[in-house]
Parts: sequence; structure tokens; C-alpha cells
Amino acid sequence: MFGCSTMQTGDLTKSDRAVDGIFGFGQQSMSVISQLSSQGLTPRVFSHCLKGDSNGGGILVLGEIVEPNIVYSPLVPSQPHYNLNLQSISVNGQTLSIDPSAFSTSSNKGTIVDTGTTLAYLTEAAYDPLINAITSSVSQSVRPVLTKGNQCFLITSSTAIFPQISFNFAGGASLILNAQEYLIQQNSVGGTAVWCIGIQKIQGQTILGDLVLKDKIFVYDLAGQRIGWSNYDCSMSVNVSTTSNTGRSEFVNAGQLSDNSSRRNVPQKLIPKCIIAFLLHICMLGSYLFL
Repeated sequence: MFGCSTMQTGDLTKSDRAVDGIFGFGQQSMSVISQLSSQGLTPRVFSHCLKGDSNGGGILVLGEIVEPNIVYSPLVPSQPHYNLNLQSISVNGQTLSIDPSAFSTSSNKGTIVDTGTTLAYLTEAAYDPLINAITSSVSQSVRPVLTKGNQCFLITSSTAIFPQISFNFAGGASLILNAQEYLIQQNSVGGTAVWCIGIQKIQGQTILGDLVLKDKIFVYDLAGQRIGWSNYDCSMSVNVSTTSNTGRSEFVNAGQLSDNSSRRNVPQKLIPKCIIAFLLHICMLGSYLFL
């Protein structure tokens, strides 16, 4: 069962809030992934790899991308979103002093993974210590400035001077962010580059959006109730493990399906009938997957 909207009302009609490309990949029974899985057409797992360059793009797989360096963290049970248990945040290996209650999960709190969000949003109790730690570590090399309420920096050298951030989750899994994965270049002033921290302050839930999901494989293992990730060059090929009707695992080189390929141009051996993973190319960074 699939639906198609014929009328939008309220915020959906506003140009600054309009949404496009909604694809229901939630955990509920009516989502696309749940319906296909319940009929035995796909595994109850999907994966994506979002390219981080200015052209966007990437790969979406109804199946499991296989990569030996993937680390997993368990999903928080009985939640409507893809909630993970964020336990601490570190900057250059130093754990920040943040009240653990800032990360607790409730009706309007917790940490969710959401490709429908372009940037990343951190609850206030964790945001201020993070921004202070980043600013303190580079204060001798750059000039901090506030631009429309966002913490920015005037930089004459490389962003390599900025610290590494680690979001540490239950199960021992850490999401490591280098400077290019949390900074956004805005413009330049007199030849000096202006870079801003793309992580925003928010009341309530922490949201990990495309800013911190790009250039990584993400695997949503709904059957195992866990999410895994690994750094990856998303312009490269990926191996996909699926469960075939013979009970064997199949491996598909999804990278060979180029953006310009049509179905008739793809070698048949890449898409045997027994394989139940669908390979879809994402047209742009920020495609909305989850409802």
C-alpha cells in the first residue's frame, strides 16, 4: 500500500518549510521498509551512504551494506524515531562536563538520527559546553565571531587546526567528526574565510542530520534493533549482503550502478532475481527518508 498526497495545508504550504521527496522509512508497520519486509521482498534492514561534496548524491540500499569497520549502537526501544542512547561528547579526546540527563530519552528528549534534517541540532545543555570547548581549542589561531547567532570563525589557515569531536553512544560506538564534518564555509571577508559551526542549539531532542551523516555508511538494522556506521568514500563501490530465496548471502557491487545508467544498461548478473535488495541512487544530499 502506497499513498500520494493531493493537498497540503498549514506549514507545508509555506515556501521556507515546504518538503519534497518524502520516503517513508520509519519503523512502523505502514512504512515502505516494513511493508516490503513483511511480504518477504526485502530484508528488514536498509543502508545509505551520502556523498559530502557540493554535488551531493549517494546510494540507498534496501539491504545491508557490508563494511568491516562498522560499529553498532542499539536503538532505544519503543520510540517513533531512530533514537540512540548518546552517553557523552568528547573534544580532542576530553569528555565534556555535561549533565547525563541532557541525553535521556523521553517524549520530547533524546537523540535521533534523521536524514530529513540538513544540519545537526544539539540540546542546549550539551550545546554550550561543546561550542566553548571548540572555541577554546582554536582561540589562539582564529578569530571567533557571531553571525546571526551562530558561532563562526575568521580563518586564514586550514580548518585542520579545529579539534575532533566524538559523540559516544551505548555499546561503545563513537561517531567521530573532523572539522569538515561539522564546519560550514559561509563566505570570505577581505580574503579571510568565514567558517561556522553547523551544529545548532535546540530545545528538546538532539537531531543528527545530514551534516554529520555524510561521508559515512549508515546501516539501519531493524531486525537487530541497532544502527551502525563507518567512515566511507560514498563515491566508491559498496558490497551489499541480502538474504536470497536460497538462504545464501549475495553480494552486489552497488557502485557500478552509475547515475546515468538505465535498467537496460546494467549487466543482468548484478541483479539476479533471487536478490532482494533494491539499489536506489539518491539525487541530492538531504533527501528525506524517514517519517
